[in-house]
Parts: sequence; structure tokens; C-alpha cells
Amino acid sequence: MINIKTEIVQALEGNPTLISLLGGNRIYQIKAPDATEFPRITFFQVDNFDSNFADDTAIASEILIQIDIWHKSSTTTIAQEVDKTMKSLGFRRTSSTDLYEEDTQIFHTVMRYITTREVV
Repeated sequence: MINIKTEIVQALEGNPTLISLLGGNRIYQIKAPDATEFPRITFFQVDNFDSNFADDTAIASEILIQIDIWHKSSTTTIAQEVDKTMKSLGFRRTSSTDLYEEDTQIFHTVMRYITTREVV
């Protein structure tokens, strides 16, 4: 199993346009420490499974990541920067959904990405 989470954080934090749009480093794995901080990004690994077998041994991992963008207004520009960054890491977007949380009045974009990485 390949751990890619550190690489994702470094890439997202290394995008100065994204950090500016967020108003600082507001990228968190799974849960933000302050749920009232907007805008922010949370992400988590949805799946990480063996693939591409040779001699009954996995030679690659398929990794599925979900990135959530939380904002009090439009998430579009932030989503575009996230997409650019994830694609630079070799991920491809499998879905993107815009939501509005009526009870909290928060805009929420859910983006899912997949990649295949060789086991070394």
C-alpha cells in the first residue's frame, strides 16, 4: 500500500494561488480543527487497493482521494486550483459535485480523484 497523503498536502500547500484564495494554509486531512473557518479544504483517502499484478504480486496501487471545499460563497475558483494541482500529481478527476448545506448556509464542493502508482 502506498501512502500518498503527504504528497497531496505538500502539493496543495505549494500552490500559492490556492493558499491565497483560502486566506492562508487551511488544508486539513479528514477534519478541520475549527469548523467555523472558511474557506477551507479537507481531504481523505477513500480507497487504496492493489492493482496490476505480476506473478500473483501487486505491482501497483489504485488510490482514490476525496477533496472537500467549504466556503460561505462560491467554491469555483478554489476548485479550479485544486483540480490543476491534483492533475499535476497524475490524478484524474472522477467526479465533482456542488452542494449547498441549507442548515449551515455553506457551499460545499466534493471532488474525487484517482491515480495508479507503481509499488517500488
